[in-house]
Amino acid sequence: MRIASLAVTAPVDPVKAPGGTLTPPADATRLGWWADGAMPGSGTGAVLLAGHTLHNGGGALDDLEDVDRGSRVVLRTDDGMLRYQVTRVTVLGKGELSQRSDHLFRQTGPERLVLMTCEDWNGSGYDSNVVVVGRRV
Repeated sequence: MRIASLAVTAPVDPVKAPGGTLTPPADATRLGWWADGAMPGSGTGAVLLAGHTLHNGGGALDDLEDVDRGSRVVLRTDDGMLRYQVTRVTVLGKGELSQRSDHLFRQTGPERLVLMTCEDWNGSGYDSNVVVVGRRV
């Protein structure tokens, strides 16, 4: 996955969400693709990629909140490159994310990319999540 406007390039690994909690790869430089969700290029549903942010730097998605609407995100698949354009950047509190998860991660409707990471370090944990949505172009 590449976000040129943030100078971010990160490999993507398939991950599961046992009990409804998606855990990105332990290596903070890698992203996790929700393997039970939409396949990139399928044409339908949310393609969910999640990654770590580290309050002291080094996470693949440390600066995700700084991506601008209109920025391009590129996914490399076995079938070639898929391009998405950022349409929305939102910061959601943990409770609000939980309330909106059915809508954000739904597997119906046009294919869209959903990038997600933690945000708002409070000294011992993160209080919210950055959620970026993009449409196929």
